[in-house]
Amino acid sequence: MSSGEVSEVIRREFGISQPGVSQHLKVLRENGFATVRPEGTRRLYAVNSEPLRDIDAWLDRFRRFWTPPLEALATELARGKRERRLREAGRNGDGDAGDQVPPPRSKS
Repeated sequence: MSSGEVSEVIRREFGISQPGVSQHLKVLRENGFATVRPEGTRRLYAVNSEPLRDIDAWLDRFRRFWTPPLEALATELARGKRERRLREAGRNGDGDAGDQVPPPRSKS
C-alpha cells in the first residue's frame, strides 16, 4: 500500500494522526518489520514477515506457560456469561424452564 493509503486506514481504525502514523511507519521500517520501495512519487509499504516469524518462534517457547491458564479463563468467562444469561432469562420469563438455574433450596 502507499503511505497515504496506510495512513488513511490507520487513522480511521485507531484515530492516530497522519504524523503519528508516519512516525510509526518509520519505526517499523527502521526495525525491519516493514519494507518500503519508491514507485514514481509514491512510497509503497509492505509487511516484512521474517522478523514476525522470528518473534513467533521465540514466543513459542513460552506459550505452554500461558495457554492453559488462558484457556481456563476463557472457560470461566463463558460459564459466567451463560449463568448471567440464564438468570436474566429467568427474571424476564424468556427462557425455557429447562434452561433456568433453579433457586437455592433453603434448609429448614
